[in-house]
Amino acid sequence: MNRFISLLKKEPVLVVSAICAVISMFFYAPSAEYIGYINFRVLCLLFSLMAVVAGFTKCGLFDILAQKVIKKCHSSLSLGVILVMLTFFCSMFITNDVSLITFVPFTILLLGMTGQRKNMILIIVLQTVAANLGSMAIPIGNPQNLYLFSEYNISGGDFFSVMTVYTVISLILVLGGCFLIKREKIDMPVKIDTEINSRRDLAVYAVLFAISFLAVFRVVSYVITTAVTFIVILIMDREIFKKVDFLLLLTFVFFFIFSGNLGNIDSVSGLLSEAINKNTMLTSVIASQFISNVPAAVLLSGFTGDWKSLLIGTNIGGLGTPIASMASLISLKLYMNEKDAENKKYMIVFLAVNIICLAVLLAAEFIIG
Repeated sequence: MNRFISLLKKEPVLVVSAICAVISMFFYAPSAEYIGYINFRVLCLLFSLMAVVAGFTKCGLFDILAQKVIKKCHSSLSLGVILVMLTFFCSMFITNDVSLITFVPFTILLLGMTGQRKNMILIIVLQTVAANLGSMAIPIGNPQNLYLFSEYNISGGDFFSVMTVYTVISLILVLGGCFLIKREKIDMPVKIDTEINSRRDLAVYAVLFAISFLAVFRVVSYVITTAVTFIVILIMDREIFKKVDFLLLLTFVFFFIFSGNLGNIDSVSGLLSEAINKNTMLTSVIASQFISNVPAAVLLSGFTGDWKSLLIGTNIGGLGTPIASMASLISLKLYMNEKDAENKKYMIVFLAVNIICLAVLLAAEFIIG
């Protein structure tokens, strides 16, 4: 019992996801079908990117970048705006997951260097919201957009005509949230002598990152990408594997099982069918809060032809609970790994910011729709 309590304190998201998966198994017994629940592409890409980011960190790349950003920023506010806006716009092209994997560790490092750890929770929460909302702008920004874009054969013009207004509103919301950061002068660290530890290793990790980036856009096979990343790191620096958060990958597996089982429970499917016929957008928002927006998009697409409402609902539905968007689990886990993490405070700030942003976007949809 003590071990369970210890694990719950250390890995609360993992424990909750495991409990949800196990409970769902009582309603839909384990079978070979479970394999189909798991999105191996997402897991492989997450592994590759976490490994590459760990490699960049070990090479000292983020230390160098942090120093350059500090030179451009003279206050905590300007620093926060840059970090959040980088996440917002980059998420459009490298997806919300990759954007958070890349920028949250960088943010943690940067705030530590500048003595701004007191702003860490707010900035990481804003980055998480920025990644989830910025990624709605284009079809390749997040997994649910890619799925719905293909499933309903949506044209580029139709997609942008629907999502552009919500993207603009989201940008205003996120930028406005940055002004909650108290403006304070940032002092440059007294001693700065960081250099790249190994230019050869940095070049190798840059190539691996480029391959992973291409895999995100399906230019390169994610299987080949993962295999290459694994073999290169195995040969070059096995210590990098210790930096990969395999428990986060396991958390995703549990949630895939949970959401997959829900879709196969007749009573749940019937309830979803009835609800989506009444209000597709609202149903997709609510469903996202419990099974996340990507599984919600896949599950609900079988019950409606109203792709516009489903697209809007699953995108803004990524706000709310930590599992509404699985990308949110990435930043949550990265923060919780910090030695002085204040998990309760993080959740309070996370829920407050997400609920406010979700309420504003729902109101906007009601007015526009």
